[in-house]
Amino acid sequence: MAFRTSLVAAVCAALALLPAASGKSTAPRLTVLAASSLTDVLPRLAPGILYSFGGSNALATQIEQGAPADLFASANTSLPAKLHARGLVERPLPFTRNALVVVVPVSNPGRITSVRDLARPGVSVDVANASVPVGGYTQKVLQRLGLAKQVNANVVSRETDVRSVLTKVALGQADAGFVYATDARTVPGDVTVIKVPAWAQPKVMYAMAVVTKSPNQAAAQAFVKKILSKAGQATFAKYGFLPLPAPVRAATAGL
Repeated sequence: MAFRTSLVAAVCAALALLPAASGKSTAPRLTVLAASSLTDVLPRLAPGILYSFGGSNALATQIEQGAPADLFASANTSLPAKLHARGLVERPLPFTRNALVVVVPVSNPGRITSVRDLARPGVSVDVANASVPVGGYTQKVLQRLGLAKQVNANVVSRETDVRSVLTKVALGQADAGFVYATDARTVPGDVTVIKVPAWAQPKVMYAMAVVTKSPNQAAAQAFVKKILSKAGQATFAKYGFLPLPAPVRAATAGL
């Protein structure tokens, strides 16, 4: 009888430990809504995450509509700032930068050698919609160069994200397009890069924020810290992203 009682007690104790053990082995799987230009770097830096890549504006709309998500990583700072003002995300933090370039097919049928060539009659140009960060940056560049009217007259398509622009140019469906420098690096054998003058470059700053209603706040904050860590920033640099300015780095260093 005593043996049976001891056996029952041992089994009950073992069963009592199962939930705790299960809790330790099952970490929350984060859902991250991220700009298309982050398609290659984020899975390399933080695998095992459920990523949804797309135009930052479309992803912001998803958050506004209550789509389940833990983090939002945007290719600009204005979209996360607007969501923060509405209480939909926590304080946004800049985490990397980029640069805008022009890409042409390797065959270069338009014989384009500079940004100004995009204003020539008959040249076909592909850009992202102005509501998408890369599309907004594109229009800033054209305005600074004084080419907005001429180049926009040559635009044959306006895409929903930067990767769509890159794909169409690489396939020869347009003579040229504006993309981020990091995206151009992903298809080196399909496109040729033409630099935008440094003085005409917009400030391409990325920002990320934890979604306020995320049920995984601790894990989401840990993800942000990983992105901002020295190792995380080194990974971004490996993929061609630019470092944060010194004042921004100092402001995020303790996070």
